[in-house]
Amino acid sequence: MTTAETTSQVKQWTNLAQQLRVDSIRSTTAAGSGHPTSSMSAADLMSVLMLSHLHYDYDDPKNPANDHFILSKGHAAPLLYSMFKAAGAITDEELLTLRKFGSRLAGHPAPELPWVDVATGSLGQGLPISVGIAAVGKYLDKLPYKVWVLLGDSELAEGSNYEAFHLAEHYKLNNLVAILDCNRLGQRGETELGWNMEAYAARARGFGWHDIIIDGHNYEEIDEAYRQAAKVTDRPTLIIAKTIKGKGVSFLADKDGWHGKPLTPEQAEQAIDELKPAARSMVYPVQKPAPAQPAPLGEKKPLELPRYELKSSEATRKAYGDALVALGAANPRVIAMDGEVSNSTYANEFAKAYPDRYFEQYIAEQQMVAFAVGSQVRDMIPFASTFAAFLSRAYDFIRMAAVSQANIRLSGSHAGVSIGEDGPSQMGLEDLAMMRTVYNSTVLYPCDPNQTAQLVAAMADHGGISYIRTTRGKTPVIYGPDETFPIGGSKVVRQSDKDLATVVAAGITLHEALQAYDQLKSEGIRIRVIDAYSVKPIDDETLLAAAEEAGGKIITVEDHWPEGGLGEAVLEAFSQAEVPMPQIVKLAVQSMPSSGKPAELLEAAGISAHDIAQAVRTLVK
Repeated sequence: MTTAETTSQVKQWTNLAQQLRVDSIRSTTAAGSGHPTSSMSAADLMSVLMLSHLHYDYDDPKNPANDHFILSKGHAAPLLYSMFKAAGAITDEELLTLRKFGSRLAGHPAPELPWVDVATGSLGQGLPISVGIAAVGKYLDKLPYKVWVLLGDSELAEGSNYEAFHLAEHYKLNNLVAILDCNRLGQRGETELGWNMEAYAARARGFGWHDIIIDGHNYEEIDEAYRQAAKVTDRPTLIIAKTIKGKGVSFLADKDGWHGKPLTPEQAEQAIDELKPAARSMVYPVQKPAPAQPAPLGEKKPLELPRYELKSSEATRKAYGDALVALGAANPRVIAMDGEVSNSTYANEFAKAYPDRYFEQYIAEQQMVAFAVGSQVRDMIPFASTFAAFLSRAYDFIRMAAVSQANIRLSGSHAGVSIGEDGPSQMGLEDLAMMRTVYNSTVLYPCDPNQTAQLVAAMADHGGISYIRTTRGKTPVIYGPDETFPIGGSKVVRQSDKDLATVVAAGITLHEALQAYDQLKSEGIRIRVIDAYSVKPIDDETLLAAAEEAGGKIITVEDHWPEGGLGEAVLEAFSQAEVPMPQIVKLAVQSMPSSGKPAELLEAAGISAHDIAQAVRTLVK
């Protein structure tokens, strides 16, 4: 590039950067809230990226060859929306609707905007999600797109970033470029490391990343850093950019106390006067990607689910693994990941059958869920598995996946006291409650392997966040392989016209309920038994009918804490119906369990066949 060309390019970068700063101020002042100073620090970084390195067709956000940009520091949304305006994707009028009710421009980005892949704002999530996008790009799509992620320095205290650091290096994601906007000031003062750029670089190097330290306001250094990152072939890159919060305005620049505070109209006028923007509403050309299509993954085939014979027995976790293999054979977009327990969740069966579509996440549950979210950005059908108890570590990622309108499938094995000797640290006793509270979630709890296989298949075609809870021990096969189990349904497995009460169970407790049924029948007490395999949505129609036809008495029994699980799902069904509330007794795990045999622990928890039968006797007296 000649000196004249360089001068012209720097002028263009400068003009765009100043426009981004001005628009970040204008939009937050109009909103009366927001983060202008956090947006201003990264304006130069984004200007150079947009004009010289990003390959993106804003008219075709689903173009498979597009680069991906993830704003991990989601509070800098005004900067992102100003970039959209500069690219001609939104108007100035829409920009000024920031944070207003009914606007697409929420306080933190969400996929309501077609150019936003995932919701951000809960810090520490952008980089882990980017790992999923980049891994699909490198290993499945086999496309040359880059994944760019803008991080804040405060959020590097989040451990989830270091899960992402290790996995990105493990998979050699040279198509991933993280940009650290190191502006020194956080919400309440200086960040942990301030401007200790070498400390950040050492961390990156320690995880095997390529690191580049730059002045984040020197256009030529920024440009060179992006060029250098593009040449790295064997690892991801972290660009550590020293920046100034509130850059360009004398009373904001590097001043504490301005985080998340908009300027008054008078202050905004003064700030814009200092910035001296060459233009206010210039539309800048963004380079479109070269035409390209993902690598072919293969043709879809008819689904042939595993079949288990009646009167045999198998663990539902094993059926999950078998069904996952069957889905992998039928649909090349099905991928799987696991948190280094795949020989227990049986995801290892998929790993053996389709190693190119299996991504080990190791003991990093936050990264595992984030990877699933990233992969579905690229239209994959991800299934992620670990012990039910360990998914609680990733709850914020699951919650944010719902905000992202993501389609992911989670499997939690080793649920409840029925796992036995491993003890309470391994027993998922909160997972039903946790997953029921997630927006638009589906919660499934099968009791036998044929039911499990059918539900896993249903999950593949189901939108939103779906969760299946599987059992460690083998359970009897009570359903034929051709029975169907629609999401939102249930099965009435025992009934008569003389039923005095109804027992509602799922998973392991369904088998306890069937034993209790036999005990009570021998005593002349008839009960209805409902298999509520779909905990959310629950089959309220069947529950209401049972209450009316079986004496208005219901007992729920679950291998879970009493709060938020199956019992409360049943209560909720009645509370929302215009019918008299039946008598409901909830049997659940009430005290901290210990190690022991599964049968001992079910008995000690008060959820065994003996306890169910006794509860029925008491209720129907």
